[in-house]
Amino acid sequence: MEKLKKTWFTKFLVWRVKHISERQFICFLSILVGFTSGVGAVILKNLTHFFQHLLEGKLVNDYHQAFLFVFPIIGLILVYLVIKFIIRHKVSHGIPSTLHAISQHKGIMRKYQMFGSLLTAPLTVGFGGSVGLEGPTVATGAAISSNISRMFHMNQTNRNLLIGCAAAGALSSIFKAPIAAIIFAIEVFSLDLTIASMLPLLLASISAIITSYFFFGDDVLLPFKTKDAFVLADVPFFIFLGIIAGLTSIYFTEVYDRIQKFFDKIGSPIKRLLIGGIGIGILVYFIPPLYGEGFDVINSLVQGNPEKVLKNNIFELDLTNVWMVIILLIGLVLFKIIASALTFGAGGVGGIFAPTLFMGSIMGNCVAKIINNLNLFGSKVSESNFTLVGMAGLMAGVLHAPLTAIFLIAEVTGGYELFIPLMITAAISYSITKYAHPHSVYNMELGRKGDLITHDKDHAVLTLMDIDKVIEDNFAIIHPEMSLGDMVHNAVVKSNRNIFPVVDKEDNSLLGVILLDDIRAIMFNQKLYNEVFASDVMHTPPEIIELEKDKMTEIMRKFQDSGAWNLPVIKNGSYIGFISKSKLLTAYRRKLINFTK
Repeated sequence: MEKLKKTWFTKFLVWRVKHISERQFICFLSILVGFTSGVGAVILKNLTHFFQHLLEGKLVNDYHQAFLFVFPIIGLILVYLVIKFIIRHKVSHGIPSTLHAISQHKGIMRKYQMFGSLLTAPLTVGFGGSVGLEGPTVATGAAISSNISRMFHMNQTNRNLLIGCAAAGALSSIFKAPIAAIIFAIEVFSLDLTIASMLPLLLASISAIITSYFFFGDDVLLPFKTKDAFVLADVPFFIFLGIIAGLTSIYFTEVYDRIQKFFDKIGSPIKRLLIGGIGIGILVYFIPPLYGEGFDVINSLVQGNPEKVLKNNIFELDLTNVWMVIILLIGLVLFKIIASALTFGAGGVGGIFAPTLFMGSIMGNCVAKIINNLNLFGSKVSESNFTLVGMAGLMAGVLHAPLTAIFLIAEVTGGYELFIPLMITAAISYSITKYAHPHSVYNMELGRKGDLITHDKDHAVLTLMDIDKVIEDNFAIIHPEMSLGDMVHNAVVKSNRNIFPVVDKEDNSLLGVILLDDIRAIMFNQKLYNEVFASDVMHTPPEIIELEKDKMTEIMRKFQDSGAWNLPVIKNGSYIGFISKSKLLTAYRRKLINFTK
């Protein structure tokens, strides 16, 4: 039976190559990928809301608020057990793991990643983990698209394009914002905006949003409609909002990075779970709005009902005092990223997209309330508009995706009335954050290592190149104790190269190199055959390539700075071969053609 299936599938692949062009088949697969991303979003949302309604809606409201402390810990324990005994592989955060697969594994994602986030993210978020579902939805769709690509023998370029289609489909399905979803795939996944890539992204986005409408109808996650028109006099206030958004984005990134580094130092996953679980439990108990994604909080703020969000505060503070409301809202901004980072550190699975929108909406609302209640300028600003624009400002800064931020808020509000303030705030926030943190929270680790795919085509091509494929090992090896005669008879005569590595016999470490020019003047003088040794004529190479450390961009820099045509390569201190500039450039040209075609 299995043999019959393989034969049938092979026949289909042959038929496809003969009758369907590569571009047409990519378009077909992009529709399929969009559909699977939409279905993944539906499953994740429904599972999460089922848990959340069951726990937060029933037990907390009907029994006792103390359950808020217990639920996140239970959820994280369940996630740990699912990963350990069912998935049996580490489930990484959604979008960073996808970017890593594109950069380091040629877009190949393992099969367990297709269901890893589906099983763990609803448990994390539904039980109160303060993270979002957008990242896991993207990761699920990306893993499915990667495996579909492998099944149909797609090359690396098309595989990466289909992963971008999955990302566009995921966001299109979640927010019903198809244009913003396409821009997100281009900005975050550094896809080239060409006709060849535009049509598949468009088809995936359409396919996903139709899937979303089929399952959810007209229900939208953020049901906003702008009520207050933009007025030119508000421009200075939106500039101020952009500055605050930039500073808040820096705070977000710093806190997230430091807490992740703290948990990275803890070797035991049980210890991480206990520390993070207790931490998030305490925060959610004292600050209930931190429970889960927080989209209900955003909707309440846009509708002008902050009291609805804050009414269950543990201290029973007076919410008729607007300054008390502002202080409580600022507290939500400060503690949301701490809660999110603790959830990740404890082993939870989720994304930072929702926490970014959560913090941005509250930040914008706070800024508007402060401006209106200080009454320094004698004019009032729209709190709902500032709430919406605040989301775009923080998204632009934290995610380094200003265009996505602008178009997402423009689409979910049903128009472009806020386009100018969105552009002002997003541009300022992005500029400030980019200056302080060159890489977003999605790709800061890859950026630090030089493994990040960017819109810089040269850098992207170099990052995608495989170092192992350009290493040559057919060089005659010389040992330091070899005499001139031994070198001539055992190396020079037998090699067609003009450079010879000098290697220690015992540990295979590289001691130096000898060029043919170094011995040309004496190699025919037989009187010196037993008097001159390799250690006498060898010298240090201009640069050494360390395989476990140097990326392709660094290798290219070493060739450029040294002016050499061949550089030795070592791995863990041992000599393994040479890389020649000519072979490197040939490989680069070949990869560039594949990357851009």
